[in-house]
Amino acid sequence: MSVEDFKQKIDANAFIEWEMVYEGKYYGTLKNELERIWSEGRVPMLDIDVKGAIHVQQQFSGDCLSIFIQPPSVQELRRRLESRGTETPESLATRVNKASYEMSFSHHFSKIILNDELEKACAETEQVIEEFLGW
Repeated sequence: MSVEDFKQKIDANAFIEWEMVYEGKYYGTLKNELERIWSEGRVPMLDIDVKGAIHVQQQFSGDCLSIFIQPPSVQELRRRLESRGTETPESLATRVNKASYEMSFSHHFSKIILNDELEKACAETEQVIEEFLGW
């Protein structure tokens, strides 16, 4: 949606959470989308920044699971991003700085999963989610 539409939805309190994650780039979760998913008997899963996750936890304290996927280190994250070849030097610096900042919020999450080995991190994430859902 356009920035203007997004700002109108902010004014209308249409988001469960929203943030300007990067300069001029807004992200948010619409309340009506969560309600639609719940009305279908499904469980929503959000992939949001740390501030958004904290806002959601505050609103649904005992009814949500928050998982922080953490790289082994900021240096390893930088190496991984560089190896993809998809980042400009500026976007790489922005992403690494943002990740470093976000890692300082990891203690606010229900579970921290270290993404050192992808298969292990995926299996651990799946197990945590299944336990939360009672499967």
